[in-house]
Amino acid sequence: MSIDYSERIPNNVNLGDNRRLQRALEQWQPAFLRWWRELGPVGFQAADVYLRTAISVDAEGWATFGYVKMPDYRWGIFLAEPEPNRTIAFGEHRGEPVWQEVPGEYRGTLRRLIVTQGDTEPASVEQQRHLGATAPSLYDLRNLFQVNVEEARHLWAMVYLLHAYFGRDGREEAEALLERHSGSSERPRILGAFNEPTPDWLSFFMFTYFTDRDGKYQLASLAESGFDPLSRTCRFMLTEEAHHMFVGETGVARVIARTCELAKRHGVEKVGEHGGIELPIIQRYLNFHYSVSLDLFGSELSTNAANYYTAGLKGRFRETEHSDDHVLTQQTYPVLRVDEGQIRESQQPALLAINEMLRDEYIRDSARGVARWNKIIREAGFDFELRLPHRGFNRKIGQFAGFRISPLGEVVSEETWRSNESSWLPTEDDRQFIASLMKPVLRPGEFASWIAPPTRGINHKPLDFEYVRL
Repeated sequence: MSIDYSERIPNNVNLGDNRRLQRALEQWQPAFLRWWRELGPVGFQAADVYLRTAISVDAEGWATFGYVKMPDYRWGIFLAEPEPNRTIAFGEHRGEPVWQEVPGEYRGTLRRLIVTQGDTEPASVEQQRHLGATAPSLYDLRNLFQVNVEEARHLWAMVYLLHAYFGRDGREEAEALLERHSGSSERPRILGAFNEPTPDWLSFFMFTYFTDRDGKYQLASLAESGFDPLSRTCRFMLTEEAHHMFVGETGVARVIARTCELAKRHGVEKVGEHGGIELPIIQRYLNFHYSVSLDLFGSELSTNAANYYTAGLKGRFRETEHSDDHVLTQQTYPVLRVDEGQIRESQQPALLAINEMLRDEYIRDSARGVARWNKIIREAGFDFELRLPHRGFNRKIGQFAGFRISPLGEVVSEETWRSNESSWLPTEDDRQFIASLMKPVLRPGEFASWIAPPTRGINHKPLDFEYVRL
């Protein structure tokens, strides 16, 4: 399915055949561009950036690379190819043909799912808008902007669904997506993690590793939806999301590699003096971003998630690979909870534990990247291991909300929490130290003191390639 770039709004959904929808989206487009200029990346709107742009939705050769000014980026509407004879894989409609139109009884629920997902996309752009001023290299600056333009395209993906399938309500929701802003006291973003600041590049790398990974699992579960346009939209979004997690994992890996290099040269205790980030600080940042991202999955036991599943609207990660009956009315699932001051496992109705199943997949996936980071430390000869904290640590939503849980999974008193918080979560001193390192390095082939160069460039380009023309 090739993408028509002759249209004002590039698309592969034959937008020109629906003039009413096309006009509605073209009326929304100026407001989007105004939002991008006002709340998108600061300071580089006129720069030529070496970006990839989707040219098809094929598995191979789907993107092309070239210089473009970000306001001129061709945001559009791209759906994955339809699967012939696809049927609903789960819930009470299992085995029925997927829906090409919104079932009337699920209209409000589907709209809420799409709006919540859509709200996260511009939020992350807003959170990251000032990072260009402290970029550690042109390579990293380009990666930041690639993430930003693709998150904005993911906003377009959700706005298309709202306009195409939800009438006036959808148009109003699309407008509201540009009216809420990350961190706003009056109209904040819907989910808490998307109102947290991203003030520095270590935070950015942790965000793209942990929080964008939550996005992977949310999109993958929506890709199972019985509403086929949503499924196809999310399947293509996952293609772009993979790069965002790559930026996070390799970014943290390069910070660790530089830290180990400085530790071998000058001693562990002098890493900070020589412009590196000590491993305990990296651990504290990991603890924070991981725990905030765990909350994005929602409560461990959720009637909403059960209803989404039963209705066939939102499935599990790789739903068809599960060996159960895909209805889950008779199954149970282990869930942890605090009981009389101890964390205990209890068997709960599987249908209510859909969020926890998704969170378990996420935890296993997150651990794989942390193992790769630890391999760098181990091969450098240092006896230090980064760890994912316990799933109950620093949680604000679900079974662990209101309890103080240590990174090792112990229920502790408020006094114990307060006395250890500075060794578990980033302190103000940590943040000020990281901020002191955030000096821009914008000459081709050069990198800041606190991060190692990548092993290879983008699209086979050398590391001294001019990824952003300033």
